[in-house]
Amino acid sequence: MKSMKMLMTISLGLIVLTGCQSVRSASTKEAVPPPKDVEVTMIGTNGQSVGMAKLSAVPEGVLVNLQVSGLTPGAHGFHIHEKAICEAPSFDSAGAHFNPTKKEHGFLNPKGFHAGDLPNLIVDEKGIGTISAITKTVVLQPDKPNSLFKPGGTSIVIHEQADDLKTDPSGNSGKRIACGAVK
Repeated sequence: MKSMKMLMTISLGLIVLTGCQSVRSASTKEAVPPPKDVEVTMIGTNGQSVGMAKLSAVPEGVLVNLQVSGLTPGAHGFHIHEKAICEAPSFDSAGAHFNPTKKEHGFLNPKGFHAGDLPNLIVDEKGIGTISAITKTVVLQPDKPNSLFKPGGTSIVIHEQADDLKTDPSGNSGKRIACGAVK
C-alpha cells in the first residue's frame, strides 16, 4: 500500500511538472525570423497572372526582382503601395504609395521621396519587362515601421505610364495596370 501511494505521488508529480512545462512552452513566444525571400504573383486588370516579383532581404534593404509579360511597351511607373489588397480591374484597393515617413513623391522631388518609390519598369516591344532594383527605404522585418509586412500589408503596383519621378502623389504615371499583394 505504501509503495502504491509513493507511485501515485510520483506519477502525480510528473503530470504536474509536464503540465507546467507545456504551459511554459505555450506562453513563451519564440521570435520568428523575417523571411529572406518573398514571391509575389502580379495580376493584370483581367485578374490573370502577368508575372512574378521576388523580394529578397539584402544588407542594403530589399532587392526587388520583377518579371512581367503582356504589358504595353515603354516605361511604366512601379511602386510599393500601402495595402496588400489587389482587386482588379482598378487596383484602387491597394491604397496610396507606401509612405511611412510622410514624404512627397519622386526621387527628383526636393521634398520626397516615398518609401514605396521605385525606378521605372521598361517593357520591350514584345511586352516583356524585367527590373532588378534595391530599395534602401523598406525592410522585410515585421516589427519595423518601414516593413513591407506592416499591419494590412503592402503591394507592388505597375502603372500604365512612366513615372516622372517628381510629381506628387504618383509621378503622373496614370492608371494601375498590375498589382501583387506582399504577404
